[in-house]
Amino acid sequence: MLFEDLATELVSHIYFSCTSVTDVLALSSTCRRFRYIYASSQKLAILQDAAEAQFGPLQDLTQLLTHNASQPAHLVRSVPFSIALLKQIVHTGRIAEKWSDIYPFKKWKYNYENRRLLTSEERHRIRRAIYRLWLYTRAFHNRDHPRELRATKLVIQKRAGLLHNWSTYELGEIADVHAVLRDVVHHNVCPSNGTISRKFKKRYPESNEHHLLFNIHLNYPPPATTTALPAHNPFTSQYNTTSSTLQSYFHSSQTYASRHGSSKFSMRASHEVGAEGWGDDIPHYYVVEDMLKLDPEQIMWLKENAPLKGMVEGYVRGLGDWFENNGETWGQTLEWVLEERGEDIGEFLGAVAEGEIGVAVRIA
Repeated sequence: MLFEDLATELVSHIYFSCTSVTDVLALSSTCRRFRYIYASSQKLAILQDAAEAQFGPLQDLTQLLTHNASQPAHLVRSVPFSIALLKQIVHTGRIAEKWSDIYPFKKWKYNYENRRLLTSEERHRIRRAIYRLWLYTRAFHNRDHPRELRATKLVIQKRAGLLHNWSTYELGEIADVHAVLRDVVHHNVCPSNGTISRKFKKRYPESNEHHLLFNIHLNYPPPATTTALPAHNPFTSQYNTTSSTLQSYFHSSQTYASRHGSSKFSMRASHEVGAEGWGDDIPHYYVVEDMLKLDPEQIMWLKENAPLKGMVEGYVRGLGDWFENNGETWGQTLEWVLEERGEDIGEFLGAVAEGEIGVAVRIA
């Protein structure tokens, strides 16, 4: 029997067995009959099942996509599935999938002998943690939460209300993924002077006579008179530029970085590599704390499109004054919630680091 001659019930079952939206659309394009079955009253149900398999859990993703300031973040919303919602699901889900690809390299960065592919269940847990961390960032890392109010009891209780929606084990998953985001910010988006020095010596071991010149002063964010060209900010309408010079510069930087690796090391002749450092231990710590207020999409975008320090600085400057010297609040809120549950924050984070709880749990 030819495939296109299968009973409608069997074809529908095949549709519901697809594990990605792309597979559903590809199958619906094979012939008119399959297109007709796809376009029936089950279309939304078929797409919802495929989206759940590829980008799920949709419940957490929907809470993220439908969040707004009109209601508390911890309230669970019920939203009907639609094509408009599906477009947002695909966009956000692809960002989460990128973090799932990065996770093994950062999780087992030093004990790389344990590095392995993730199971489908582990990738599902990473996506879930990304959506939940993203929701926290969207709700509490914005201009409505300035530095002056971050430690007040009422504000902390609002933040804790969201974390109380999840079990301690699920908080371990979020903490595990949060550590991966921190590592990307620490080493890729805003590398410290020591990181720049180590990478430079590793790439150019023969350049022992070349001493990198680091700026010992904390220059974050730079003054408005700087000539550094920022990276275009696609996540806010506040940052708007029509300069063809800026656009061509940014495009050339992307092209150079993609062809020759990190331009901060390649342009040695015209660019001081040491200028790419974000400071030593203490100044760099506060820079990373600030940058962790960015959501997973923003961090990923900067990692992929802003190879130079000046571009990251310009991006951050476009976010507004509320961003400066106003570190992320996830760690403080996590400690508050664990104390309310009678848990020790040190033991909790140690268990996450040892792989006892989190996304990829170590099997004894």
